[in-house]
Order: sequence, then structure tokens, then C-alpha cells
Amino acid sequence: MKFIIATIKPFKLEEVREALTSIGVRGMMVTEIKGFGSQSGHTEIYRGAEYAVNFVPKVKLEIAVSDAMADQVVETLQTTARTDKIGDGKIFVLDLAQAVRVRTGETNDDAL
Repeated sequence: MKFIIATIKPFKLEEVREALTSIGVRGMMVTEIKGFGSQSGHTEIYRGAEYAVNFVPKVKLEIAVSDAMADQVVETLQTTARTDKIGDGKIFVLDLAQAVRVRTGETNDDAL
């Protein structure tokens, strides 16, 4: 099993969710976050004063999938979330040691 963590631009969330659902992803966790990378923030003007915005709003997706689906999920995330502009996000893939469905006690792939 793999645990995929992706950060994407917030306005891409619905499009990414639809694309992942269409390839068989059955669930994900979504968190609104703030961060910076190469983009490293920007400046804005508010009431005539310029100020720095050091953290940019992003959405973090956490998705647990079987090993067989991992590459397809990463490819779908990459193509759907891309805007070809700085700050499109990152995708991390980690090995997932165990998963348990609380309601039924099913484990690992059956719990996904």
C-alpha cells in the first residue's frame, strides 16, 4: 500500500477530486493549509499599504491506495493539478505499513 500526500492550488480541488474518483479512488482526506516553496510568498496592497504574504493558501490531499494504483494516482494528480505556473504543488509517495477500517476491522487493502 502507498500513502500519497499532495499539495495543490485550492481552485483545482474539485477537478482533481473528479479525476481521482473516475479512476477508482474511493476516498481522500483534504486539509486547507498554508505554505511556501519556490513561490516564497508575494506582496499585496491593502488600503494603500504594501505588505508581504509569506505563506500561500494550498490544499493538502492525503490518499491511501493499493500499490497497483499508486502510479496511476500520481499521474492523475500531476496532470489534473498542473497549471504550468509556479506554485502548482508537490506529490509525495510513502510506503503505508498498515490500514484498519474502524467499523469492520478489515485490514490493509481490504480497508481501503
